[in-house]
Amino acid sequence: MNAAIYRQALGAAFFRLQPELQEYFSLAPGSGSFGVGEGVFDVVGCRQQWLRPMLRLAAGEQAFFPEYGEGVPFRIENHAHLDPFGRSSLTARREIFFPARTRIFQDTTSVEAGGGDGQARLVDYVGRYRRLVTDLNLDVTAEGRLRGVSEVSRLFLGPLRLPLPAALDAKAYAEQWWDPAAGETGRHRIQVKVIQPQLGLVLVYAGHFDYRLEPYPSGSSSAGFLPAYARPDRWERRS
Repeated sequence: MNAAIYRQALGAAFFRLQPELQEYFSLAPGSGSFGVGEGVFDVVGCRQQWLRPMLRLAAGEQAFFPEYGEGVPFRIENHAHLDPFGRSSLTARREIFFPARTRIFQDTTSVEAGGGDGQARLVDYVGRYRRLVTDLNLDVTAEGRLRGVSEVSRLFLGPLRLPLPAALDAKAYAEQWWDPAAGETGRHRIQVKVIQPQLGLVLVYAGHFDYRLEPYPSGSSSAGFLPAYARPDRWERRS
């Protein structure tokens, strides 16, 4: 099924989202277009200085980074596609333009068949090697905002599948909405906090951005198309 993954996961609740969010989350494989968001993070990164050396060791994964800044420009590209295993997916590639260097943060969210209730579920593969995997639980607020919580993380190291115990696992709390009062005609807003029980706030980013769709330069409308620069170094089919 090539429908937009958030529409599959939310079901009827999808239509309770703000209209601008429905448009944002409607990108589907085979559309021939990708999404481009450009904006500014009011805050982004790791506020705790003592934790930054640890995050520096993991920066090559393109999932975490040690910098912290305010008023930092960023760009995000959203690519809807089928992954190599046939799952409808959305790959997001973010470039965060810190003064000293640009950091990349990337992930692929894939839809999988649900359990006994038949509801589809989303699984998020984080980083350039897609080694960290989490389940996404979604909800729509009374105001039409999208809220998501990443839970039950696993690490895939070669043939090993290592569930992270609750005491070590970090959860990401995300909220996205349309702010009609921002800018001249309104803007998207997002805020994300990654919290680990023992370490506290590991990562935060919050800001605003403008969003548009652009056609692929190649003109491709294949459902499996993903530009080479947006592909991970490896794919993971386990969940």
